[in-house]
Amino acid sequence: MTSELPSTVAWWRRPVWVTAQSWTSLAASAVFLAMVMVLVLVPAPYVVWGPGGTVDTFGQDQAGTPLVEVSGVETHPTTGELDLTTVSVTRADSRLGFAPAVLAWLRRGFDALDRDLYYPPGTSAEQNEQELAAMMSQSQLTARIAAARAAGIEVEDVVLISLVVIGGPSDGDLQPGDVVLAVDGHRVATAADAEQILTANSHDQVTWLIRRDGQERTMTTRLRAGSSISDRTGAALMDGHDTALTVRFGIDEAIGGPSAGLVFALAIYDLATPGELLAGRHVAGTGTITADGTVGSIGGIQSKIVAAERAGAEIFLVPADNCADLAGIDTDMILVRVATLDEAIHALSHPDQEVPPC
Repeated sequence: MTSELPSTVAWWRRPVWVTAQSWTSLAASAVFLAMVMVLVLVPAPYVVWGPGGTVDTFGQDQAGTPLVEVSGVETHPTTGELDLTTVSVTRADSRLGFAPAVLAWLRRGFDALDRDLYYPPGTSAEQNEQELAAMMSQSQLTARIAAARAAGIEVEDVVLISLVVIGGPSDGDLQPGDVVLAVDGHRVATAADAEQILTANSHDQVTWLIRRDGQERTMTTRLRAGSSISDRTGAALMDGHDTALTVRFGIDEAIGGPSAGLVFALAIYDLATPGELLAGRHVAGTGTITADGTVGSIGGIQSKIVAAERAGAEIFLVPADNCADLAGIDTDMILVRVATLDEAIHALSHPDQEVPPC
């Protein structure tokens, strides 16, 4: 005989009968919720790499000042857009869950990379930013020399300040790109000459004779304790090159790394030579540059191609060694393979000729 509850009993006081199917549903829901929590909250050992922004090197800042300004030689007007391309990467001090990493593998132009390969263990956000800033500074120095050589402008061998440590003894006095003429009153021809003099210096200061923007300057900076010349001075020296062609860069300091070297060199060359290299076209590209004009490979090439597409570029300059990384890429842009600055100049100067594609 089955008893029934009176219909007058409120629904919330009636017993709940849980079936096997109900238990299965509850268990499945709990597992699903746990998986969602893992995807969202548990840190993944990856960084996400995706398309960043682009910057027209022929553009101007908010004050109307050119982002790349050439002086010291005769300059010439140009038209068109010449974009440097960037990637967006998870910061060293940020962590992401598995969900963004999984989505990155599914999205065009995105990728998830092993965190320890991109950021060696112990790397802080500040250290990473300083390293990228140093690479950017170096790329600007070499781009100037490569462009001058391509334009037939005289280049001399000199000792250069390649890096100034933020907050170090030389910060605010020396600048990357300064030509070192003498140290403590002694003329120097190589970085080794300068380092020998600094090693013998037992005082707490050093006197520099430098050349900056064509003007010679004498300045004194502090020396501190350290195991290397760069530790003691807060600056790094290198054998480099100088030329009458000088360049002021107004690129956002948040952009770092060496991969804008090729685009910087092209912008400088176009401004320092007669005629218009772009002739009104919208060109983007990437690649490191050496003082002799060799173009080197970079990371995130597919992300940068997507960034250039979004900006409306018609032509994209690809370092020759990156062509193998373009498998599966689908784009309407013309992808031009370049191994040297001269090849990039030739391809842009002769739009009617067939260019070497990737």
